[in-house]
Parts: sequence; structure tokens; C-alpha cells
Amino acid sequence: MLAQERYQIILEQLGAEGTATVGQLSALLGASEATVRRDLNVLAKEGKLNKVFGGATSIRQLGLVEEHVTKRETLMFEEKDRIAAYAASMIRDDDFVFIDSGTTTACMIPHLRNMKATYVTNGVAHAFRLLRAGFTVYLIGGRLRSATEAVVGAEAMHGLLKYNFTKAFMGTNGISQEKGFTTPDVEEANIKQCAIERSFVSFVLADHTKFNRAFPVTFSRLDACCILTDRMPRGKFGEKTIIKEVDQ
Repeated sequence: MLAQERYQIILEQLGAEGTATVGQLSALLGASEATVRRDLNVLAKEGKLNKVFGGATSIRQLGLVEEHVTKRETLMFEEKDRIAAYAASMIRDDDFVFIDSGTTTACMIPHLRNMKATYVTNGVAHAFRLLRAGFTVYLIGGRLRSATEAVVGAEAMHGLLKYNFTKAFMGTNGISQEKGFTTPDVEEANIKQCAIERSFVSFVLADHTKFNRAFPVTFSRLDACCILTDRMPRGKFGEKTIIKEVDQ
């Protein structure tokens, strides 16, 4: 695992729990405690966490330092691309599709082949890429959130309510057996929840590092969406919903 991937996982763990010990992070990352301590030193120097005896704490009350989308798009890229390719293959001629903003859903666009389907998105970069590729695309209106380049807010919610999607392809920050699908931001959670409720079937695209994590806001129960992943970690997630492991 690359150092940047470890940093992201450490920050997300602190975002979910507020604190973490070196031992806990070592088990989560599959790395030595010496490596974890070096990572914590780097992140502490960058002002992204508080290093304490035996571990670290979040620097924010809610606990999450959310990296900009440009910093996250290269993390786990090969896994994301395989998941996205499978998702893209599921689209049919008569589909009216919602594609959520996010780095994994963005990977769908180069793999899309169905020019007869119609696409709706709240991702500004997604919309431009779909348009340049020749697809019919609608971008919902609203406030543009800087960290994720996603359209959010009351106007975006109102725009979604007029649509009835056949399929929705969603991103997530965390997947928890107890808390469901979670994300750091309330407004993004509202958009995700609304899109799922307006879709006949919804798929959450998530690489294996997203499992067993919980963030401040739940946007869906596990049984409301199917999960597309590269591989599923140990646990009882398969008892909660349908899961497709694209690497199997």
C-alpha cells in the first residue's frame, strides 16, 4: 500500500472514531507499528491530526479532514477502474441513469458504451466528460461544493425530485454493518439519499478499503443498495445486501 493510501485511511479512521491507537491503525493498514508512527508524524507536521502518546486524535470536533477530489482520484485507481467497468456494462438502451459525483463513479465514463441511455449527474466534471464523449447528459443545479466538485443544496434536491431513474450509481466514503452507507457532509448525504429513493435500483461502487468504516452522516441502509466492489473483507455484509465482487 502506498504512503498516500495509508494517510487517507488514517484520516478517515480518525474522522469516523475521533481517536485511534498505533495498534489499531497497524491492524487496519496491515503495516508495522513503526510505519504507522512515521505516518502519524508526517500527518501531524502537515496539521492534519494531533499526535498523542500511543496514537492520534482528530483535529476537528466531527473528526474528518476531507481531502480534495484531485488528491483522492489516484488512490486505489486500478480497483476503482475495474469496479467502474463492471458498472458501466450494466447500462441498457432504455436506462435513465443517475451517476453520483465521486472518484469511483468518474471511472465509469471511459467505459460507457451505450449512447441511447440518458445520464443525470451532480458531478460537474462528470457532466463535462459525458458531454465531450457525446452522451445525453443533464447536470442538476445548485451550490457547488469545493472539496468534491459536487452540486448540493436545496435547489439540487428540488431538481432531483422530478426524475425517476432506472439505475443509480453511487459513491460512498464508508460502509458499516451498523450504520449503513456513510459520508462526511450532510448536504451530499441528502443528495445521495434522494437519488437512491428516486431510482428503481441503486448500486454503490466501493473498493475494499471502504468497508468497516463509518462517517458522520448515513445516507442509506445497506439493504437499499447493491454493492459493487473489487473484493469484500471478512464480515457479514453479504447477509445485509447483494454484493458483486468484480475480481472473483
